[in-house]
Amino acid sequence: MAELKVKDSSLPLRRDVKLLGKMLGEILVNHSGPELFNKVEKIRLMCKTLRQHFDKEIYQGLKAEIAALDPPIRKQVIRAFSMYFHLINVAEQNHRIRRRRQYQLQEDAVVQPASIESAVLSLKENGIDDITIQEVLNTLSLELVITAHPTEAAKRSILELQQRIAGILQKLDHPLLTARERRKLEESLFNEVAILWQTDELRQHKPTVMDEVRNGLYYFDQTLFDVLPDIHQEIADCLEKNYPNTSWKVPNFLRFGSWIGGDRDGNPNVTHQITWETLERQRRLVLKKYKSVLVDLMKRYSHSITRVTVSEELLKFLDEKEHIFLTNDKKWPIQEEVYRRAFAMILERVKLVGKSELGYKSSDELLADLEMIKRSLKMHHPAAHELKTIQKLIRQVQLFGFHLATLDIRNHSGEHEAAITEILRKVRISENYAELSEEEKANILQNILQDPRPLLLSNEEYSPETKEMIQVFQMIKKAHEEFGKRSISVYLVSMTKSPSDLLEVLVLAKEADLYRLHADGSLESHLNVAPLLETIDDLTAGPKIMEALFNMPVYREHLRICGNQQEIMLGYSDGSKDGGTLTANWKLYNAQIEIHEMAKKYEIGLKFFHGRGGSFGRGGGPLNKSILSQPAETIGEGVKITEQGEVLSARYLLEDIAYRSLEQATSTLLLAAAHVSTEAEQGHLRETIWEEAMEEISKVALAKYQSLVFEDPDFLTYFHQATPLRELGELNIGSRPMSRKNRGRFEDLRAIPWVFAWTQSRQLLPGWYAAGTGLDSFAKKGRQNLQILQQMYEQWPFFKATIDNLQMALMKADITTAKEYLTLVEDQSIADRIFSNIFEEYEKTKAILLQITGDKELLDQTPNIQDSVHRRNPYVDPLNFLQVELIKELRKQEEPDEELLTEVLLTISGISAGLRNTG
Repeated sequence: MAELKVKDSSLPLRRDVKLLGKMLGEILVNHSGPELFNKVEKIRLMCKTLRQHFDKEIYQGLKAEIAALDPPIRKQVIRAFSMYFHLINVAEQNHRIRRRRQYQLQEDAVVQPASIESAVLSLKENGIDDITIQEVLNTLSLELVITAHPTEAAKRSILELQQRIAGILQKLDHPLLTARERRKLEESLFNEVAILWQTDELRQHKPTVMDEVRNGLYYFDQTLFDVLPDIHQEIADCLEKNYPNTSWKVPNFLRFGSWIGGDRDGNPNVTHQITWETLERQRRLVLKKYKSVLVDLMKRYSHSITRVTVSEELLKFLDEKEHIFLTNDKKWPIQEEVYRRAFAMILERVKLVGKSELGYKSSDELLADLEMIKRSLKMHHPAAHELKTIQKLIRQVQLFGFHLATLDIRNHSGEHEAAITEILRKVRISENYAELSEEEKANILQNILQDPRPLLLSNEEYSPETKEMIQVFQMIKKAHEEFGKRSISVYLVSMTKSPSDLLEVLVLAKEADLYRLHADGSLESHLNVAPLLETIDDLTAGPKIMEALFNMPVYREHLRICGNQQEIMLGYSDGSKDGGTLTANWKLYNAQIEIHEMAKKYEIGLKFFHGRGGSFGRGGGPLNKSILSQPAETIGEGVKITEQGEVLSARYLLEDIAYRSLEQATSTLLLAAAHVSTEAEQGHLRETIWEEAMEEISKVALAKYQSLVFEDPDFLTYFHQATPLRELGELNIGSRPMSRKNRGRFEDLRAIPWVFAWTQSRQLLPGWYAAGTGLDSFAKKGRQNLQILQQMYEQWPFFKATIDNLQMALMKADITTAKEYLTLVEDQSIADRIFSNIFEEYEKTKAILLQITGDKELLDQTPNIQDSVHRRNPYVDPLNFLQVELIKELRKQEEPDEELLTEVLLTISGISAGLRNTG
């Protein structure tokens, strides 16, 4: 396939950055006079010079310049650099859209890499026949889940401003703009940038769970409702174009789910009432979207039976039902315009969903009416030109139902155990269930599940915690009746360590009639239970836990009712925090292979749910590379991945970017599932020697990681003092506490602040530390070992994704800037000792990565990302320097200085915008 040829593809991007920078400069002068602008420019140029060539005199001058800033102007300097990143982020996203459109303009000669068109062409070129492709499509499944712990530091109002700025930049690219139109657009752009400057970028209050729900729904409203059906249609169009003699059926393989409002692990603010309100809000939004589409279709479909012959089925439908659902004043007045009459009735019934008996009871009823209209249209519309507007609505109803997004429920295994302990004590089955051995627990729980009698006592008082737990399951039962069974289908168990952790959830489901054993022995089970394997130990034990469950007749019967499908979630955050990113990724990969092989023996299908984060320390990275990095044999069983934090705005704020992100993921999944890769089919195979190498590398890396994080007695002191961890708690970015329990222990610290704090200090330690020692140790052990690593990088998608993510983490880290944070550590001997360890490991990791890739510099193979990091660094540096000085001053205060804290939080927000992948 041809590549797009452009002399210098970054020229339009540089033009946009220059234009936005010039506007920001004018606004700074307007706001505070030339003094602010000159100060910002001076600091920026000094940082830029230092990046090009380190000069001790300039470095000391920069430090003195920053230290001399008075509070009023200092705050504005911080905001100026932060604002630049908000603008550059928009410019870079707009450039991605521009590049995509350049390909589309030349689509007869050039096909964009990782597009759906390129995937279908690759299938065709590799001789994959239509029968095989249809079989692949029938099993294809990609579910993306918006999570309930955002690290998006930007407020909603900032995101909306960015969206408007992006829209104007797109219009400025139009080749037929007149000079007058360009002036008007540039004036509008200036005004939006001015408003951005005058908008408070910090949240004044910690967001509530419902605030987070609203933020999540924003992406469904703005882009996802339309983009998801468009992706499905694009596959159908490309297949019809390249395989014209086949009648294609593209199933609904791409869906979005959510944790927001359902994830109660460590978040006491998520109650059963909050989850119910979340479901109601989701329904309100999807019904609003349907109403808008139906009004549009009613305008479009003006066909008259004086001109066309419609189906008898449609006429009978109108004759029998119009008077039932519509009063005379709501009926469409023109009898001959039958489609408008039908849409008027359908619209009214959608408006009454959840409010009246006349409303649709389920989305299936709505779907049946739309399919009937489609059948009638086919009778008179030209066969070669399908009316895709009605097909798009049908696809939307199939995808979103009346629930919009499937809501996963998650809670900690300890919470279920506590509730079961109290319930069993009340009915005198066990005085202290929690203290029993695993075998005793499993026996009790299996006996309960095989007994149709309930456990709960109607006249007994339970503790508030147990009562809430019971109400959660009762709420799920009610949700199935009100919103459909797809509204909540999976219950996730955090920190799963034994089979009883899943059986406890089934027992609680039984008490709400979600799991029901009838007197005749037949079983109903309406809730899938999924373990979340997070720590290194849990990942190692995972296959044995699942095998023990598969050997239990009671659990096997539950699985049979659920179609012999088992979902298993893999946590990247805690595993990485526990054992380092390289070891965690290898343990995760291994666990998938072992569980897959074991489940195959029991004839049970698996879906792995990857709890990846936006940052590299939490399994982040491009979505398509995340898919390819899985064991090849697991891809065909369905892929489920979390979409966390700042990736939501980066991927789904703008419609074109949302489309491109999902198109890349879809094309990758399609090729991988068909065992075809742009790097050749062999890239999906694993050599035994590679697995042995990874096992050896992982062991060495784990020992190195744990020697610092768990064995060095001063490490936690260094972490708490050399990063803005304690200040992060004041940045109102999420409804959950920073720790699971307020005990200050490392084990209780959430992975989000763990990664976020290291990112702010530019050390990014969770994203790369210890990998270098593991890789370097292996490379030096044998003459051929470096060649083996290079071969693994070329031919093994898992290893390539791991190495590329390590490169990205190192590229975004900056050891020179990180050194500034040592001055925050009270004992300088601790600071120097631990930092020298980190510095040595950084250099070792960088050296071995370059040897493996054969490049001169990090990310040489992705120059656009490399350029972006280089472009941003001179603007991030001042924020880091300022952050260190401000934290130093803040921590000296006996009483908190609110203005000083605000400035620190502004630097945190600015660095987040500058580095993008934060936590």
